[in-house]
Amino acid sequence: MLIWFLPTFLVFLIIGLPVFFALLAAPGILLWLNGQTNDITLLYRNVYNGMDSFPLMAIPFFMLAGELMNRGGITIRLVEFSQALMGHLRGGLAHVNVLSSILFAGLSGSAVADTSALGSMLIPAMEKQGYTRKFAAAITAASSVIGPIIPPSGIMIIYAYVMGESVAALFLAGIVPGVMVGVGLMLMIKFMADKYDFPVASRKYTWGERRQASLKAFFPLLTPVIILGGILGGIFTPTEAAAVAVGYAFIIGFFVLRTLTLKEVPEILSNAGLTSAVVLLLVGAAMAFKTVVSLSHAPEQLASLILSLSENPLILLFLINLLLFVVGMFLDAGPAIIILGPILGPIFTSLGVDPIHFAIIMSVNLTVGLATPPMGLVLFVAAAVSREKVETIAKAILPFLAVEIIVIFLITYIPAISMTIPRITGFAN
Repeated sequence: MLIWFLPTFLVFLIIGLPVFFALLAAPGILLWLNGQTNDITLLYRNVYNGMDSFPLMAIPFFMLAGELMNRGGITIRLVEFSQALMGHLRGGLAHVNVLSSILFAGLSGSAVADTSALGSMLIPAMEKQGYTRKFAAAITAASSVIGPIIPPSGIMIIYAYVMGESVAALFLAGIVPGVMVGVGLMLMIKFMADKYDFPVASRKYTWGERRQASLKAFFPLLTPVIILGGILGGIFTPTEAAAVAVGYAFIIGFFVLRTLTLKEVPEILSNAGLTSAVVLLLVGAAMAFKTVVSLSHAPEQLASLILSLSENPLILLFLINLLLFVVGMFLDAGPAIIILGPILGPIFTSLGVDPIHFAIIMSVNLTVGLATPPMGLVLFVAAAVSREKVETIAKAILPFLAVEIIVIFLITYIPAISMTIPRITGFAN
């Protein structure tokens, strides 16, 4: 009977039950109907146990660092730096949107934070310059998925925690795929700009103005260097790196740029705490859900089913990409990784796929799902920021989703894209 936990969970999602409650209600009801009352206690105890982890402390720290930088005016400096470099091109503000997402990804690692922070500035600016609101919201949502791919990444921290992989290796493996998504989006913007005659900024920045913008963005851009450099150099763990990022953001905001005041600290802590609570509750519920997955023997049955379809790993990777893409439409990336990672990871490792490579395939695919209709979280955030209908944004985002799907398949079938940097640095075989 427990094999019905996944269909039950999907039914709860369809009727509008929040993911956290659906993750607990579906297995809880089935355990009760099956007479396994002792396992119900185990299920709900694992909600706390799933959150009680030192590696997961990195998530609230990175959330707080991102909030400090956003409130400290650092986001504005990144946008100004991007505009100095690319604002003069046809479709310049759309290019600026993507480049800002690439730079912002090195600070927050959150697609939602990216959509909210950059969208609130760039969507009105793009609309004022002549872009349609739906296009501005669509490119903001599409580019925001770069946030969890380029390090630091909350999703990769969760994957490493669940699967026992190296956080540093996953961070390094995400650099090139994240940049590829950004470049792919810019190429699509270039094509659309020429076809639909997108606006051009009034003037080209002088080299002196570009140098000035670069100096303003210098300290914010040092953040990912400090985080990655410290982790790779063995100076601190990823969790400690997140705490260092908070300290660095605090110093930059209060003493270097002097854009933060003590009055803002309670609100900053509150916002970071609420965002972190949502993520950690989902992680805890997903870890509890994972308990029922093991009790139901679903992993073994799914593995047998997958291997019966084909023995060719290339065909199986294609099918799994389709599965992950569909899952990403309905389920947030964190819970999806916790539920499916332990099921799918060992299957593909046994077929000769490198565990770091599969981690990137899964992470990028599910991250793109955040911008995929009908349930993509960043679509709803973009709709709230732009005051545009979700359905309208969903139609406008389709060309950009096509680009991201192409990148997913390139990552899948050319392992060197994600594996070269981890191998060069000695974090992967």
